[in-house]
Amino acid sequence: MLRFVGRSVVLAVCVWLCIAYPQQLDVLQGWAFFQKPSLLHLLWLIWVGDMTLQLIPAKKNLSLGSKKLFKQYFRPAQIKTDLLALKRYIVSTTRAAYRIMLLWAALIAVLGFCHFRGWLSDAALFMTSVLFYVCDLICVLFWCPFRLLLKNRCCTTCRIFNWAHVMMFTPMLFVGGFYSYSLLALSLVVWVAWELSVLLHPERFWWQSNETLQCASCTDKLCTQYCRKLRPR
Repeated sequence: MLRFVGRSVVLAVCVWLCIAYPQQLDVLQGWAFFQKPSLLHLLWLIWVGDMTLQLIPAKKNLSLGSKKLFKQYFRPAQIKTDLLALKRYIVSTTRAAYRIMLLWAALIAVLGFCHFRGWLSDAALFMTSVLFYVCDLICVLFWCPFRLLLKNRCCTTCRIFNWAHVMMFTPMLFVGGFYSYSLLALSLVVWVAWELSVLLHPERFWWQSNETLQCASCTDKLCTQYCRKLRPR
């Protein structure tokens, strides 16, 4: 909840900058990132830090749903894994995940078209990414529309947990400049690392093959909206 409040404050500050100090957004253009400091540099550092943490097996500050790609968070189930069932699970969730990707690509294409027509400015696309930054935690804390397609039990078992940043920064693809492209490039690295892990180590992503993801072992306190174990009585 503290992180949600923090992200909401970031959104409010960015709205204020767009209205009162639009020159702060000049950093988005070309190589202006290296020309003068701005508050958006601080936000860039926060985002880069968040993504960097997803590339290393950090023990703190990240939810288990984000760390399950790493070997150290894999505990083989005591009962022998049904490999055929594991394959069916991975194929099913991956198909659902890429249906979400197609829907997201369609949304980004609409935003790109609106930008091309002059209906959306660079600032509006940047603010869209900041809004998605807040929506990421709305999905965790309150309600997740992606769960309707994925049918995952909770955030810990979510197939697309580490897709958040690549989805967040795709609107900035049309902005250009070092600021946007650097964030988008790092988010793609995070996405590739995640997808490679699913391909090479699918057993780490299924709760029936990885005891760490089972409710009895879970210590995460993120998804109280779905987890009966953590829901207040």
